[in-house]
Amino acid sequence: QVQLVESGGGSVEFGGSLRLSCAAPGYTYNFNCMGWFRQTPGKEREGVASIDADRFPRYSDSVKGRFTISKDYAKNTLYLQMTSLKPEDTAMYYCAAHRSAYCGDSWGTRGYDGWGQGTQVTVSA
Repeated sequence: QVQLVESGGGSVEFGGSLRLSCAAPGYTYNFNCMGWFRQTPGKEREGVASIDADRFPRYSDSVKGRFTISKDYAKNTLYLQMTSLKPEDTAMYYCAAHRSAYCGDSWGTRGYDGWGQGTQVTVSA
């Protein structure tokens, strides 16, 4: 299993935008569900967006309407476009690949592999 590499995090003000990227060096995840997760100290890692192998996206209620997940198959890269950011979006963000082509409706981490080091997103009020 190849470790994914997240990038694009940073510090923004309330209402700002960021685009996170997730690369898979030397490996293709075109046939896997992919997900974005976030975690804050003392809390469990939670899913915020996922995309099936056939590009069907899902979003948690906390980010629906503000975040957009997408895949660029040519670049073998997963993205998370984040807009209208809020302080409660502050977290370490991770991407991961599911063992299945379909993500399902669960936002847990079961079945996901390839966790990277994450990229920090900080939103100030």
